[in-house]
Amino acid sequence: MCNLDNRVYGFSIWALIEPKFRRGPKYESSHVKLGYVRVGPKQKIISKYDPIDLQWTDKISDCPVYYPSKEEFDDPLAYLQTIAPEASRYGICKIVSPMHACVPASVVLAKEIKGFKFETNVQPLRLGAWDLNDKLTFFRRGRKYTYREFERMANKVFVRRFGSSGCLTSASLEKEFWHEMACGKKGTVEYGVNVEGSAFSCDPKDHLGKSKWNLKNLSRLPKSTLRLLDHVIPGITDPMLYIGMLFSMFAWHVEDHYLYSINYHHSGAPKTWYGVPADFALQFEKVVLHHVYNHNILSDGGEDGAFKVLAEKTTVFSPNILLQNDVPVYKALQMPGEFVITFPKAYHSGFSHGFNCGEAVNFAIGDWFPFGAVASQRYVLVKAVPIIPYEELLCKEAMVLYTLSLKHEDLDCSAADSVTNFWIRLLFVRLLRSHEQALFRLSNIPTRSFSEDPVSQETVICGRCKRDCYLAYLMCNSCCSYSFCLGHALDTETDYVHCSCGSKCTLFVREDIAAYENAAQNFEQDEQILTEIQLGKKKKKKTWVR
Repeated sequence: MCNLDNRVYGFSIWALIEPKFRRGPKYESSHVKLGYVRVGPKQKIISKYDPIDLQWTDKISDCPVYYPSKEEFDDPLAYLQTIAPEASRYGICKIVSPMHACVPASVVLAKEIKGFKFETNVQPLRLGAWDLNDKLTFFRRGRKYTYREFERMANKVFVRRFGSSGCLTSASLEKEFWHEMACGKKGTVEYGVNVEGSAFSCDPKDHLGKSKWNLKNLSRLPKSTLRLLDHVIPGITDPMLYIGMLFSMFAWHVEDHYLYSINYHHSGAPKTWYGVPADFALQFEKVVLHHVYNHNILSDGGEDGAFKVLAEKTTVFSPNILLQNDVPVYKALQMPGEFVITFPKAYHSGFSHGFNCGEAVNFAIGDWFPFGAVASQRYVLVKAVPIIPYEELLCKEAMVLYTLSLKHEDLDCSAADSVTNFWIRLLFVRLLRSHEQALFRLSNIPTRSFSEDPVSQETVICGRCKRDCYLAYLMCNSCCSYSFCLGHALDTETDYVHCSCGSKCTLFVREDIAAYENAAQNFEQDEQILTEIQLGKKKKKKTWVR
């Protein structure tokens, strides 16, 4: 690992650089002034954002940095699987690529993608009070730019502020960012966020573009769980571009469905990242709930209410608030040619040091499934529509393992694969056991197979809790537009026989459900899985809804 905080960068050098050229308590009142928060009914108002004392920025430890060899770099998902046990403890990590792009991002976006333009978001350069009168948004639309137009604009902004020949350390610029944010002025910056496209070159001579680390290829790799999706989801299966300027920022958030994310820095000024380990995600949400948000902006109570607002990806606050409340934060300074990985359920945020271009996409490997299960339950609690079908992915991955076991092709696998395969089998058996309970209770309801259903065999969303249903679901006989999951059949307080319109429902079950049941029975022959299932029964009778 190396400490990058004391490196010095001149604007005239790094602004345009390409990788190949280098090496509990509630608020007293809803009327909280900007920059302050009441931390308890009888406690004094303390400063939330101190623009003077910024020494806390020097106390944040660096995340781990990895330098894979070209051989290790050959298979990205296999390499990430090897470093995950250590790196995930920090929430984020950095990987320095042993190979660089031959074709710069500026050339790709100007020449390889004809007519490339993007629209920016306008971001306020201040911290919000997060009450009814001051809930920040990043979604005010800015202008449309070509890549070069935005680059010229961003560089002019940098020069006006720091001069064209001045040099400053990244640590100094970090303090300048938080000072600017804390002072609460009315300045704004622009950020090209979630821009569809890729800056990896199609040139056959570009080694990085041809490699498996080209983010356009990641979701289709053999170890990628997202390869099982039948449709494209921008940002999740296909990468998106992030084109920033001085102090453009990405707010505190966790990835959809607690997925992994990978971000590649194509060119330009560095980015500072902050990450919180997954083990402290709930503590992070409690801090936000009690020390950042005013409760009257939350639609739900507790941490779930904070989770919903955080999901809007507009919440920016000083990491010092987390440090003061014993939530660990780690930092990365990302340079061109470097990857930053965020791990499942790890909150993260950051900002740009000047004009730059990055690219990011989500991904999932086998060890994601326990996090995906938790995320699925969380989405049910807050009634959020899922973006990816967790149940479908789990069932498909489990059937792949089952097929391999029948052919005895699952014996030669790594220790990491063995652990992740165990979790997939265990979660699949739990899912099938829950289905068995529900189907037994629904034995007196008319049943049809999916093949007779005009909806076909696609995942269906529950109209009551928004859970995704892949194996079976109930549908109203009358309106045929209201479906709900079998989880409600396990809830004695729910009328699972009738739709809200008063009509009776029909149970739809996959035509090939027997194959899934056979796979679950096969997995249950593993004594460790059977033991875990029995322990789960003792701990919690209802494993489906909550």
